[in-house]
Amino acid sequence: MPFLRWRQRAAADAGPADGAGLAAVVGPAAIEHTPRYLRVGDGYAATLIVTGYPAEVGPAWLDPLLAWPGRLDVAVHIEPVAPQVAAARLRRQRARLESNRRTDADKGRLADPVTEAAADDAADLADRIARGHSKLFRVGLYLCVHAPSLDELDESVAHVRATAASVLLDTQPATWRQLQGWTSTLPLGVDGLGMRRVMDTDAIASAFPLASSDLPAPLPGEPGATGGMLYGLNPDSNGVVWWDRWAQHNANSVVLARSGAGKSYFVKLEVLRSLADSVQVAVVDPDNEYVRLADAVGGVTIALGAGGVRLNPLDIPPGDRRPQARTYRALFLHTLIAVLLGEQPPPSERAALDKAINDAYDRAGISNDPATWRRQAPLLRDVTAALTAQHTDAAGTLAARLTPWTSGSFRDLFDGPTTTVPSGQLVCWSTRHLADELRAPGMLLALDAIWRDVDTPAIRSAHTPRRLVVVDEAWTLLRDGEGAKFLSRLAKAARKRRAGLSVITQDVGDLLGSDLGQVVIANAATQILLRQAPQAIDVVADVFALTGGESRLLLAARRGEGLLMSGTHRVGFHAVASRQEHRLCIGDLELPDDE
Repeated sequence: MPFLRWRQRAAADAGPADGAGLAAVVGPAAIEHTPRYLRVGDGYAATLIVTGYPAEVGPAWLDPLLAWPGRLDVAVHIEPVAPQVAAARLRRQRARLESNRRTDADKGRLADPVTEAAADDAADLADRIARGHSKLFRVGLYLCVHAPSLDELDESVAHVRATAASVLLDTQPATWRQLQGWTSTLPLGVDGLGMRRVMDTDAIASAFPLASSDLPAPLPGEPGATGGMLYGLNPDSNGVVWWDRWAQHNANSVVLARSGAGKSYFVKLEVLRSLADSVQVAVVDPDNEYVRLADAVGGVTIALGAGGVRLNPLDIPPGDRRPQARTYRALFLHTLIAVLLGEQPPPSERAALDKAINDAYDRAGISNDPATWRRQAPLLRDVTAALTAQHTDAAGTLAARLTPWTSGSFRDLFDGPTTTVPSGQLVCWSTRHLADELRAPGMLLALDAIWRDVDTPAIRSAHTPRRLVVVDEAWTLLRDGEGAKFLSRLAKAARKRRAGLSVITQDVGDLLGSDLGQVVIANAATQILLRQAPQAIDVVADVFALTGGESRLLLAARRGEGLLMSGTHRVGFHAVASRQEHRLCIGDLELPDDE
């Protein structure tokens, strides 16, 4: 009786770490075993054994199987052969080959080229093993094909066998041994088939790295992707590159490429497909590249710098009811003035500016009470007047420095209340009409207007639409310290507001050469690299940990070709578009239908 009680207590204490407990937790509900396939849960699986290999293998000879466009488990079992055993086997093999050669010579036969080649290879291998340059291994290679139905399983098995035959690998089904074959392809380290082939170190090394050139398929039991969009085709495997930026840790992205690499074309494609996915898109466009696209799809274009178009940086969002809303506008005006001046003002001028902003709001009758925020907001010239009224050297100096933007040549953008309230699924903020001195401030004003809409808590809820903010030619803003800080803050805060920030630049040095640019990259779960300049490839390779092959790919990439990276996932792609998408992206909206 005590012994029985001990056994019952031990069984009760057994946890999932035990073999049976682990199988009960992660294993399928049932397995149906037939001679040519297994039914595992709701799917089907069939195992193939690689029985024949080519005489010589090249680098990455497993890549065609690893990149097969379907669910295929490739298992490689490697068992080292002791050096003493390897040397003895090689001596016997060389003796047999040499005996055949001498027999043919004694009988006057022509030399067998196969025997001659095998004898030379055996002698070379024996020499490398004796010197410690190589070792022998017993290798088993098994392929487990998965499919949701029997018909699809038969088709997939035939496709996999044809793919293996293309690299001179002979395969045979594990008939009557499907259960052992399935367990041999699981991450258990158990070879239940024992179909091994002796290989040397070089042959095994050429099979590595065991990585696919395609994005990984969902794990068993996980549902397939329900969202996402087509990014392009994989030139290595002809597979489809389908990516959902909204399913990642954050929806931010960076697109880095040299001029003429096709980055604007790729971003326009993403904008079009995001609109079809019910995403609200706002684009900061310095070169009017998105204006015709916005017109074609019913979007709204706001041309900063055009006659009568003004933005008041002191406006408080009408839907914002946070008690700190006025303070937030004052802080943004500090950032804007630092960008206007090209530097952060001295402490004495910053103190005078802060007092002047509060005085301007007070004179307009706007306090920290949300009920007063619907009143007309003060203008930049009102802040300058408040500075002059302080009658101090610091305030007077700062007021004089702000003269070009309040009463001088650059006043048009700030000289009056906001004239345009953006609305619509696609809003394009064009800064093409702005002078070079106003390009960075204009981009900052556009981003602020976009962010005020995204950050308004009154409209944030579970049904808040997804928003994508696209900043093209971001180097214009990144070269200003305060502008770069503002962009980095947006990159950090976008995820909590169901928004994504997409930063596009051709000046890779401005983004990678600063700490704030590194912050933008670190907070972008999706990273797109198109063709790079030879002068920048070393920096890009160092920041993104590119391999030598990936660096060469980016140097020789054609227009629209590049790398999609997210964490450990990396895949090459070539952007593809439908005929109508192509017309919209290149701006040729008058292309005849028969073209």
